[in-house]
Amino acid sequence: MTVRRLAQKQPESFDFTPENKVWCEREIAKYPKGRQASAVIPLLWKAQAQHQYWLPQRAIEKVGQMLGMPYIRVLEIATFYSMFNLEPVGKHFIQMCGTTPCMLRGSNDIKAVLEKRIGEQRHVSADGKFAWLEVECLGACCNAPMVQINDDYYEDLTPENFNKLLDDLAEGKPVKKGSQIGRTSSEPEPGKANALNDATLYDGSVVGSWQQRFAEARAAEKEAAEKAAAEKAAAAAAEKK
Repeated sequence: MTVRRLAQKQPESFDFTPENKVWCEREIAKYPKGRQASAVIPLLWKAQAQHQYWLPQRAIEKVGQMLGMPYIRVLEIATFYSMFNLEPVGKHFIQMCGTTPCMLRGSNDIKAVLEKRIGEQRHVSADGKFAWLEVECLGACCNAPMVQINDDYYEDLTPENFNKLLDDLAEGKPVKKGSQIGRTSSEPEPGKANALNDATLYDGSVVGSWQQRFAEARAAEKEAAEKAAAEKAAAAAAEKK
């Protein structure tokens, strides 16, 4: 497990916005008295979302104060879970799935775009808008390759449409979340046949076909054994004469 440390450069203070304070109080109220610490992960997550998707030390301390927890306990949680970023990640934090389904569908090409445009992983671009990280499966295998940018998924990526997506984000233009080729959920790609419409999938005559193959194989083995036994008996009878 890699060592996770707080960023060296830290803001002097942190406080939740009035709206987020109300949200935090509502989360804390979900737990019985004496169990407020159970809200630590939601509060850290809200603090991270408010602070450009990374957790400064003052935010960790603020959460500990609100929950009556020793700071070290909150720090242990923040440094344990990789969902919490402990250093700046830019305005648009890109998590690129590099697991097998995405790799087979071209994630290495997406990775090449990120390396060319942004640089190494965990490096914030010069304009402060982008940083990226290769991660494990994000659960959108049907629409691979894909990335998560902040809280949203962007799927069915190609180098061309991914570059366009990054251009639009950099310019502050609206972007389309989800599939970048017009798919809804995990439906078939536009212009391609739906395999589930293949009538042979529902042909009842093939049900149990494997059992028939085994039965035929056993019958052939029995026939061969009977034939060998007959030939052996015939040979023994001829020799006896």
